[in-house]
Amino acid sequence: MNNAQFYYTRPNNEPVHEYRLDTPERDALEAELKRQSELELEIPLIIGGKEVRTGDTGKVVMPHNHQHVLATYHKAGKKEVGMAIDAALKAHREWAEMSWVDRASIVLKVAGLIAEKYRALMNASTMLGQGKNAYQSEIEAVCETVDFLRFNAHYVSEIYDDQPHSEIGNLNRIEYRPLEGFVFAVTPFNFTAIASNLAMAPAILGNTVVWKPATTALLSNYYLMQIYKEAGMPDGVINFIPGKGSTVGDVALNHENLGGLHFTGSEPTFNHLWKTVGDNIDKYKTYPRVVGETGGKDFLIMHSSADLDQVATALVRGAFEYQGQKCSAASRAYIPASKWQDLEKKLRDNIAMIKKGDVRNFCNFVNAVIDEKAYDKIMGYIQKAKDSSKAEIIAGGNGDKSKGYFIDPTVILTSDPRFVTMEEEIFGPVLTIYIYEDEDYEKTLHLCDETSPYGLTGAIFSKDRTAFVRACRILRYAAGNLYYNDKPTGSVVGQQPFGGARRSGTNDKAGSYMNLLRWINPRSIKETFNPPTDFRYPFMHEEPCYREED
Repeated sequence: MNNAQFYYTRPNNEPVHEYRLDTPERDALEAELKRQSELELEIPLIIGGKEVRTGDTGKVVMPHNHQHVLATYHKAGKKEVGMAIDAALKAHREWAEMSWVDRASIVLKVAGLIAEKYRALMNASTMLGQGKNAYQSEIEAVCETVDFLRFNAHYVSEIYDDQPHSEIGNLNRIEYRPLEGFVFAVTPFNFTAIASNLAMAPAILGNTVVWKPATTALLSNYYLMQIYKEAGMPDGVINFIPGKGSTVGDVALNHENLGGLHFTGSEPTFNHLWKTVGDNIDKYKTYPRVVGETGGKDFLIMHSSADLDQVATALVRGAFEYQGQKCSAASRAYIPASKWQDLEKKLRDNIAMIKKGDVRNFCNFVNAVIDEKAYDKIMGYIQKAKDSSKAEIIAGGNGDKSKGYFIDPTVILTSDPRFVTMEEEIFGPVLTIYIYEDEDYEKTLHLCDETSPYGLTGAIFSKDRTAFVRACRILRYAAGNLYYNDKPTGSVVGQQPFGGARRSGTNDKAGSYMNLLRWINPRSIKETFNPPTDFRYPFMHEEPCYREED
């Protein structure tokens, strides 16, 4: 038996490949894109390590070509969700009692497989199934996924190493137990890395998971399950349950052994899930942990001292990378009047250079939005701007869903700082700009803070340090991730722990130890080596025991 105390050192972040022409990684990715484009997979449920086919099926299609079917998937019914919960509970004891070093070793093997053997596979499946270009996929489906896995192993070793002080004569220790019951992971379409982390973060700490993936991310998520299996993940630790959210959630959230909910998605969905947990609170063996990251109405505020080229680049990248389908995407901007004319020209020039289309064409910066429902919602907001006297579309504004769900990068200029596209999350390639008078910088900071119910990310551009200081103070709760002279997207595991409060979620900071603390149930254990044998304390043995009155 190896009784060594093990510690995982802090890893380096996974290097990002650039996929330049005539490089081995570019050739491998293009070959894998071709291979997957010519396949039509069948995606089953995976319960207790076994494939389950229900016969109730749906299709996985390419967002940029919605007639091209990538896979047929089976949907879980209530029976299968119950089976998944049973499998998770059955696997719980053995997984929880396994050495944490062995659990971490499995997780690190998953990271190694994704970084090397399956790098092209994970990128290609994310590109084709979720509509990302090569770079957007590389930075998250591979690098961020790998970073979550490796850094979580490091953070777990730090958490377990933290033990209380012991006096002479006793020994104090903390046992970091997993939660009692199962964790219900509900994951989004837009980040393969988030899908992996929402299941794997609880798992590394000894929890077992029922995973409800987004239908529009099933291709990459199914490949994740296969990689987990190859890395040695025991059957039943993670159970893969595609299906209708209401069906899966109804069974999972009503089960007495629900131990926790790990969620990323829309605010209305999270509100519904939390309310359901509240309504069922008397059913549970223990109070479930509820961790969620929802939406954002993320801002960029330009101070009059800021550099024009830097701001223009941050707006284009922050608003239009991955078609704005990031909860951190820049969707509203506040620009000083003295800078607007020059900035507008740079914005127009940059947007004119943007190419959009098929993800397999590496020249395309913008691809299709995820599905028809998203397309219709986004175009609805654009139409509101077209119909309003308070707004003007100065770039883009058009869409076409005949073949793929394509929307032009769109910039709206509004005279109303509370116009609907300044307040509500759109989740698409739409940026709304409000012009403020230079002398009203501080007033505009307050306006930004009070405009949206969200509090996820934001950016301040300035060369004046006092402008940063004022912004940081006034926007204290407006953003859980605040960026100086950088776009509000692109948090890196171990560098910028991610999450926001207000209506953006519980701010449990994925990419740090803080999120992992939510998936443990600590127990303090005290051992006394020489217990007392007389109930009386020393002061009771004095004679007399009380002072007589004179």
